[in-house]
Amino acid sequence: MRAFLAILGIFLTTANPVAVAAAQDLEFFRIGTGGVAGTYYPIGGMIAHAISNPPGSLPCESGGSCGPPGLLVIAQSANGSVANVRDIQHGVLESGFVQSDIAYWAYTGSGTFRGHAPYRDLRSIANLYPESIHIVVRRNSDIRGVRDLVGKRVSLDEPGSGTLIDARLVLGMYGISTDDIDAEYMKPDLAIERIKRNQLDAFFFVAGYPARAVSELASDTRVRLLPIDGPAAERLTARYRFFARDHIPEGIYPGIPRVATISVGAQWLVSAAVDPELVYSITRALWNRNSRRLLDNGHAKGRAITLESALDGIAVPLHPGAQRFYREIGLLDD
Repeated sequence: MRAFLAILGIFLTTANPVAVAAAQDLEFFRIGTGGVAGTYYPIGGMIAHAISNPPGSLPCESGGSCGPPGLLVIAQSANGSVANVRDIQHGVLESGFVQSDIAYWAYTGSGTFRGHAPYRDLRSIANLYPESIHIVVRRNSDIRGVRDLVGKRVSLDEPGSGTLIDARLVLGMYGISTDDIDAEYMKPDLAIERIKRNQLDAFFFVAGYPARAVSELASDTRVRLLPIDGPAAERLTARYRFFARDHIPEGIYPGIPRVATISVGAQWLVSAAVDPELVYSITRALWNRNSRRLLDNGHAKGRAITLESALDGIAVPLHPGAQRFYREIGLLDD
């Protein structure tokens, strides 16, 4: 982001007056995503490309962007769900991707946000796709189930991530606390390097499959995914309704068979302060047929982003601009 603004600054001081006027008409809109090794970042890039409509873009009717004229959307690498809801609440970001559980807890001031004032400035644009919990271990390790993580070196992701919170919930349902493991807190790309060097036994990762981090690791390092199933998974989904039973199909990652797990929804949140007309235009552009082609032909999880599931499990109120769009198309009753 800083580099982009620096380039823009050079452009504004050296370009001809007509080009400068066009650049000054740009309206910036940020999407907080996650680390570059996860799914939020590439999905954010696809959506940003689909709805950006800077000066000189092809018109919507000619196959170009259908976003509001002059809009430049930036998918910004960030620390994940918890960091994104905080930045939206405090006006640091206009929008961001957030797990449904984190969104609900932040908005209501409950769960992991108990003791904090509710984040009442959060609003929803859409539910996007399911995010599966991955627990990655070396294939030749003696770790066969979640309970075998006791005493092992396990990364729970970094502070500010939704993965960290979900990892603690999963461990807790198996009767394990962070005191029972040698807990580490690092981004997935660093965890991958530690796994390769045999400096780490396992790591948690919440992402829509296929996650690039896991795909690359499975390609050059023999790894397995631990199942989350049985009574512990039943208790998790019964107690926390934002969790759903899920599985990662065989063949998604090289050499890894089908494995049972649980998932949460990835949702696109926005600040209540953002102009309703802008959010309406963004929502309409997201579900335009031109955007559909980009979603279907980009990241594999893009095909799971559908209008039919746009309101599934929405954890906080819709933004009035998004409400208007869904009412117009008959997806939302008055």
